[in-house]
Amino acid sequence: MSAQIEQPYIYRRRELVEPDWTRFPGWADVTPQQWADVQWQRVNCVKNIGQLRTVMGPLLAEEFYADLQRDQEQRATMSMLLPPQMLNTMVSEPTWADGRMPAAGADFTAAFLADPVRRYMLPVFSDRRTDWSSHPYATRDSLHEHDMWVAEGLTHRYPTKVLAEMLPTCPQYCGHCTRMDLVGNSTPTVTKLKLAGKPVDRHTAILDYLRATPGVRDVVVSGGDVANMPWKNLESWLDRLLDIDSIRDVRLATKALMGMPQHWLAPDTVEGVGRVARKARERGVGLAIHTHVNAAQSVTPLVAEASKAMLEAGIRDVRNQGVLMRGVNDTSAQLLDLCFAMSDEAMITPYYFYMCDMIPFSEHWRVSLAHAQHLQHSMLGYLPGFATPRIVCDVPFVGKRWVHQVDTYDTERGISYWRKNYRTSIEGEDVDVTSAEYVYYDPIDTLPASGQEWWRREAAEVHGTDEAGQQEKAQEAAAASRRASVDQLA
Repeated sequence: MSAQIEQPYIYRRRELVEPDWTRFPGWADVTPQQWADVQWQRVNCVKNIGQLRTVMGPLLAEEFYADLQRDQEQRATMSMLLPPQMLNTMVSEPTWADGRMPAAGADFTAAFLADPVRRYMLPVFSDRRTDWSSHPYATRDSLHEHDMWVAEGLTHRYPTKVLAEMLPTCPQYCGHCTRMDLVGNSTPTVTKLKLAGKPVDRHTAILDYLRATPGVRDVVVSGGDVANMPWKNLESWLDRLLDIDSIRDVRLATKALMGMPQHWLAPDTVEGVGRVARKARERGVGLAIHTHVNAAQSVTPLVAEASKAMLEAGIRDVRNQGVLMRGVNDTSAQLLDLCFAMSDEAMITPYYFYMCDMIPFSEHWRVSLAHAQHLQHSMLGYLPGFATPRIVCDVPFVGKRWVHQVDTYDTERGISYWRKNYRTSIEGEDVDVTSAEYVYYDPIDTLPASGQEWWRREAAEVHGTDEAGQQEKAQEAAAASRRASVDQLA
């Protein structure tokens, strides 16, 4: 094919850049040795506005902090927790249009507000929609995972696969977290629910269920983030998991491979992963790491080094499960740039991009199903087939569905209908799941005027118009569902 043919997307291999953290006044004296130390990264996470001020010095205008404070008080479903590694990728060298960092004050603040990583990791009030900040059918546990618990923290949604929530914390908290009802600290908007059992009892109960259920062959070990679990505890549990004959695939879920790669580069972690990988290989079990990268600028040399260290330790694959979000990665160029950065430079396989789940205050991030279908189509033909990610909709009570698998789609009202071919743990044998319809909703602001008007009437009639009352009802419903799940397991 002639090189002169103009293509919608132009591939250019880009060298990874580890941003210079000393550009931030608060880190001007931090040494490379400190930066590489996982304990330094953990201790120096930014957890509040005061700490952010210390790092940023005069770079950000006062208006930004007021915007952030308002969001923390009125909208945030996740508390602030930013590792230095992740904060350092915001307004970093790859984003500088003219090769120079924006000047302190108005210029830097504008660039910071526009930054894709900032938009989902450090949301401000002005990011959110004021017309539809939450969808009328948004829920705290939008995927109904704890309704499908078969042991506390163990969701059995698919016939052969389970999700094990090992712990309720992460090294970093994403604003769009689908498990915002459980993970992290409470915020003024969201009082978090708590796991009731002691960790050792919960972890034992999970293994007991897996031993008694040989139809399960695949375990996603998640949370929270397994990087927050002491390695010796995680390794001990994985060792016992690998002793179960029916287990054939184990996936470790950790955003920290990107957000805090120092953890996965620590010698004790690398050595421990090697031990687990050897046992998995001896037993013929596929052991993979699934990480969560949403923007190309997040892929730095340290991230690539951590990924390659895991592969050298014996991990079979490192795969990425991103989330599709407006203002972050909702163009084909952004997605392709990210996929090529991961596959070309970090040996991370693009795997999934999930449509953002319908949690409270997420409407400014979510895209319509039609837009997701367009993006899936636009990526085809550029990446190798094995590295072309599938864009999926995680349909409540169903699970992952490719965006083109929708059964019917009312584009005026933004309502899509889906089917499935298996029962979850909460459906009895009398339920004909093949004929049942399951529903997902587009963000209302993306609909035509007639559809938006229909939703204004629907929301007023069914849910009321008082936002505080809606949030209180959501809290009560989530707590009641969690209590029912725990009581059922007792």
